Amino acid sequence: MMKRTLLGLAGAIALTVGLQVAPAMAQDCTVDVGTVYPTSVDWGQPIAQTALWVGDMINEAGGVDGCEVNMILRDDQNDSRVGVDAARALVDLDGVQLLIGTVSSGISIPILTSVTAPAGVMQMSCCSSSTRLTEIAASGEANGLWFRTFATADVQAAVAAMLAQDAGIESVTVLFKNDDWGQDIGRIAAEAFEAVGITVHESIAINDAQPSYRAEATQALRDQPEALYLALYPTEGISFVREWIGLGGTSTMIGANSLKSDDFRAAVGLDNLTAFVGTDTSSPRVASADAFVDAYTAQFEGPPSGPGLANSFDAAAIALLAYHAAGRDATGADIAAQVTAVTDPEGEAIPATVEGFARAMEVLSEGGTVSYQGATGAVTFDANGNVSAPAVSWVFAEAGPSEERYISLEEVAAFMASMN
Repeated sequence: MMKRTLLGLAGAIALTVGLQVAPAMAQDCTVDVGTVYPTSVDWGQPIAQTALWVGDMINEAGGVDGCEVNMILRDDQNDSRVGVDAARALVDLDGVQLLIGTVSSGISIPILTSVTAPAGVMQMSCCSSSTRLTEIAASGEANGLWFRTFATADVQAAVAAMLAQDAGIESVTVLFKNDDWGQDIGRIAAEAFEAVGITVHESIAINDAQPSYRAEATQALRDQPEALYLALYPTEGISFVREWIGLGGTSTMIGANSLKSDDFRAAVGLDNLTAFVGTDTSSPRVASADAFVDAYTAQFEGPPSGPGLANSFDAAAIALLAYHAAGRDATGADIAAQVTAVTDPEGEAIPATVEGFARAMEVLSEGGTVSYQGATGAVTFDANGNVSAPAVSWVFAEAGPSEERYISLEEVAAFMASMN
């Protein structure tokens, strides 16, 4: 398989990627698939790259219903207006019936409500965690077209409270990005801290692109919290934490997985991150997850270390296999209806390899079902398109983010039940 790089994507608004296939697998028809990811930012490029890699693998396995997959990639620039415009172009101009993406809930939500659901296009996200998306799906507004391979914000919020409680922290101030995702996880995290007896002094919204966050840092410092909880993205996270440290604030910080960034680590400095611990959802400790790490390392000459990579792989694989099961002329609703055939616990277990995809296509073409065993394990969705997941805590090291503790699905569930 071709080793693809995205080095030229920074600042690009759109890129159409023609996926190569082996001559023996060459197809004489094409299926266009929309892909929206923030390729302008350092952590977004590998997420998009992983999805494109799955497209390569599906083509090598025979394509979607015998047709070559053409992944049309557009950069949302981590901006909701740009993301909606990108999605609208994919739906209205390119005529896609499947959209894979995006990362931020603050972009996925308006894409779902104003573009994909009204147009009858299926949307599969790797990384959006807002519980608002669950509400949209439960209300029927998503028309059964919404799925995500990343657990909701409840998991990370609960793990943050668990880590704070274990560390003996008694007070915290919450800083959250002022968008749909940040407002959601910031609120849930504050509730989780309070549920375990930790005082939340304040919850402070952080807006994009301010010239300074000194006022917010001064406000946060007023009550002298023992720790900060940061539900921020790297750009505003860097600016805020620099102001905070400069004012003499504590270096004890708990961060969401959005800060698992080399840019954040380098700009803030490891010396200021010695008491920082991050949260993230995780793949279960199963053979298929280990196989993904090995395959990713071989493909990209390094292990998957950024956020959302395993989730991006599974989102693309499940969506494309469902497209195959529905047929080349399928509508978004047809594709969505076949997701259960790809993730049936009673179906034939298939690995996330070219050979596994080929076998899955054979079974699905015959009207059977498969149990996809992917980078995040045996994926299943609830009625609102959600998944459950274990979690991890992580810290910054010289080589990048390093896992500190694995928290099983059972541990996460038990802790969340104890809070309730």
